[in-house]
Amino acid sequence: MNKLICLLLFVANFYSATAQELTQTLKGRIVDQVSKSPVIGATVIIQGTEPLKGATTDIDGYFAIKQVPIGRVSLSISSVGYEQKAIPNVLIESGKEKFLNLDMVEALIEMEEVVVVADAQDRGQPINELATVSAISINVEETSRMAATFDDPARAALTYAGVSTGGDDLLNEIVIRGNSPKGILWRLEGVEIPNPNHFGSVGSSAGGISMLSSNLLSTSDFFTSAFPSDYGNATSGIFDLRMRQGNFDKHEHTLQAGLLGVAAASEGPINRQKRSSYLVNYRYSTLALFDNLGIEILGSQEDVTFQDLSFKVNLPGTKLGSFSIWGLGGKNTYTYRPLLEFGEWDYEDNEQQMGVAGLTNVAYLNKNTYINTVVSYSLFDTHYVFDSLRFRALEDEEVVEKALRISSYLNHKFNAKNSIRVGGIFSNLAFDLAYDEWDYDLNRSVNYLNENGSTNFFQAFTNWQHRANEELTINVGLHASHFRLNQDWYIEPRLGFRWAYAPGKALTGGAGLHSRMETLALYMGKEFLEDGTSRQNNRDLSFTKAAHVVLGHEWMLTNEIRFKAEAYYQHLYDVPIWATDTTTDQYLRSFSILNTFEGWTSDDLDNGGRGKNYGLEFTLEKFFSNGYYFLSTLSLYESKYKGLDGIERSTRFDGKYIFNVVGGKEWTFGANNNKVISINGRAISSGGKREAPINAFASQQEGYTVRDFSRNFETQLEPYWRFDLGITYKVNKINRTTAIVLNVQNVVGRANEFGRYYSTTTNQIVSESQVGMFPNLAYKVSF
Repeated sequence: MNKLICLLLFVANFYSATAQELTQTLKGRIVDQVSKSPVIGATVIIQGTEPLKGATTDIDGYFAIKQVPIGRVSLSISSVGYEQKAIPNVLIESGKEKFLNLDMVEALIEMEEVVVVADAQDRGQPINELATVSAISINVEETSRMAATFDDPARAALTYAGVSTGGDDLLNEIVIRGNSPKGILWRLEGVEIPNPNHFGSVGSSAGGISMLSSNLLSTSDFFTSAFPSDYGNATSGIFDLRMRQGNFDKHEHTLQAGLLGVAAASEGPINRQKRSSYLVNYRYSTLALFDNLGIEILGSQEDVTFQDLSFKVNLPGTKLGSFSIWGLGGKNTYTYRPLLEFGEWDYEDNEQQMGVAGLTNVAYLNKNTYINTVVSYSLFDTHYVFDSLRFRALEDEEVVEKALRISSYLNHKFNAKNSIRVGGIFSNLAFDLAYDEWDYDLNRSVNYLNENGSTNFFQAFTNWQHRANEELTINVGLHASHFRLNQDWYIEPRLGFRWAYAPGKALTGGAGLHSRMETLALYMGKEFLEDGTSRQNNRDLSFTKAAHVVLGHEWMLTNEIRFKAEAYYQHLYDVPIWATDTTTDQYLRSFSILNTFEGWTSDDLDNGGRGKNYGLEFTLEKFFSNGYYFLSTLSLYESKYKGLDGIERSTRFDGKYIFNVVGGKEWTFGANNNKVISINGRAISSGGKREAPINAFASQQEGYTVRDFSRNFETQLEPYWRFDLGITYKVNKINRTTAIVLNVQNVVGRANEFGRYYSTTTNQIVSESQVGMFPNLAYKVSF
């Protein structure tokens, strides 16, 4: 009898557990959008719950709602003296608590009572309150949802208007509105960082795989033009990335394994009463896993490994304000081994490492004034060797760059209408640069780079924001840059506005001057003269400069669908080009830094170049609701430049058009809707990149590819297109969420053209194709 009772109790408990409603805690913090002071007593309500679930914020602006059913919920937020706010489709999963960082805008007309309605106009707007145009927020959930982004912000950016690939599917390089990828600035936690991608190179902004993990990132901003005045050293685009804070109430963990490697993340409280927390993620990978599956990504002669670590320790509520300690680091190796039995002798080895660590302090002087200060130290180290095992070392390059940066600004809110931000950035740039190359004419190795030391880069900025009324916001600012190495300086005025002239409709605009310094190796490179002496041709080279003008219109067609259009013009000037007017070499006469992806040169350049980019962009977006979403963009543009010869040509990146369609559908089923299947697709189409036409007759005579640089970039490669597919199966269980994710880039295996060359074997001009289908299967569990 006792055994029967025990069995019945076991079965009852089993069915009770399986039928138990899965819930999770939803919490967050609400602050004033401008002053960042906590909004006390704000009411947060989950729409459609019965009985009504909700909470109010405490003295520090925190709230918590327990036992929220899993799935998607919509929030209504209200507070006396603030504009109403609605947050739709917040995803609640059983594996981890949900934390939201929210802000509210102070009402110009104080009201004692408000009625909350969904503010769809607020969706997708950037986190930085100074941004008014050509800026979007990149949400981690949205990035993970899109097909074949591999949780990479740069690959996710391909979805948006005006953005195309750099021409190599193995890299996450992006071209923004026809600009060189070199003009992109990466920021993390409010400060500039080195290129945060594995397998990058000197002067590059991209690489094969991002070091950043979605396990740590929060919602971040992406800019494509007319940047606010607190951003400098960029002419093309800006990734302003932020890390989230760890859970300060309970320990949570994530494990992930896939073809791109294995990863583990952990977070939890340090002191629950003080709400301090830690967050850490580590990943290790080798692409040899693809070889084991018979998928040749790089080739059997190539070895690739990489690993990265990122972390953040959050220490709020101290006497000196809130502190956070954070860091990101990665290391990767690439080796190419020749097949000696087939007469191959060229050997390549490339080792890279990047690291950055920082301390952030936010000190509140009063409820309307705070000072944000970041101190960071970064390292970028790359060593590249290319040699012939039979003869000699052909190239040996080692570039080490270290940077100590101090960034600080004061933000003061005078009233609901006016606020000001004043700040500066000091960068001490240390370098140890070396490069040797075999000179066949001299029959010896020549040292083109052998410099070490340090220099300083100063930036200062100010911005005044004025809210003329509830519809019109204006930002006016200045940014100044000074490079101590060559005493170059530049003053950059900025202007931006947003005018919501009717319900669901807004005009946006921006204008300003921008600049970017080149990689340190370019300033330090040496040219050897006939008399045996050398000189640094480019030490006094000035910044590349750009003037941006943008005008946009946003229209909420429904509460879920937004149409956006932008027209822009960018004038680029003081662009480095070939300096020697007596040369007859057509390649040199048509050279411009605007057509480069990476690298440096010791050849003599000056700032006589010009360029321009202009175009129209259209975006139609349905935000996620009712289980589906879509985004479609069309960009029509021109990208031109002038080199030493003064001829206006298309740039390498003048593809003329970009067309993207992204969408997905989500289905929930199972007990208490604890299972989710989602299918996401992405179609990318753009005009091909450009190169100089090949002179077939001259190539046949010489026995190698000879190009006609007098017609540089006249040849346009075939149009680029691909289709990406992502499928996710997710299961929520008590205190655990598991997911199987399959992402396939270029699912149909389209052989996009990489470039053209003359084949001595076939005596014809042939095309070289990019990598075809690129899959990644991963398993992830959060608990």
